[in-house]
Amino acid sequence: MIAETQGIRIRHRGREPQVHPTAYIAPTATLVGDVRVGPRARVMYGAVLDAEGSRIEVGEAAVICENAVLRGSAVAGDQPVLVDDHVFVGPHATLLGCEVGRCAYVATAATVLQCARLGAGSVVAVGALVHARTVLPDEYFVPPHTVALDAPVRLLAPGDPGLAEAVGRVGFAQVAFGVDAEWTDRINRYEHIAEVRVAEFGAHADDEVLNLG
Repeated sequence: MIAETQGIRIRHRGREPQVHPTAYIAPTATLVGDVRVGPRARVMYGAVLDAEGSRIEVGEAAVICENAVLRGSAVAGDQPVLVDDHVFVGPHATLLGCEVGRCAYVATAATVLQCARLGAGSVVAVGALVHARTVLPDEYFVPPHTVALDAPVRLLAPGDPGLAEAVGRVGFAQVAFGVDAEWTDRINRYEHIAEVRVAEFGAHADDEVLNLG
């Protein structure tokens, strides 16, 4: 099938999306900045691919389902979203500054955070979280509604009494936002995080919509 390039495409920070002519972008999907969509890829309704100051690459025959969010960033170093060939990203999934190996499956409402890497054929099941800097081996399975952390990876259930401490050791604020604040000092921590995002997202004031589908 040769599909006409559709969707809402936005030039951001001087970069604009590039879509292979055999890819399909749904009319209400939004591509922002340096987004590269490969052959026969499918980006479905309501999905948002926002490169920010980095880039997003979607490989051949990869599927990005409805209302998924893929976001790169450069506020704490270059953190692109790299989605390899034949990857499936389910509805309402979130990929932030991470790498997803070929034939991986990221299910509905799953989340993969900054600097994480998913091996080829790995699965992040419904509602699961792969935390920052976590590395999943090839064909690794993260069960529904669990948290994967660290390298080598370990799994924790939502009610695990050690979960909060384990997440605190990840250093998420530093990895994702370049914010060095104590895990327990939450007001200071999240004030700084909000300021980082305010500055980063402020660059959208100069965006140029290239088409309206």
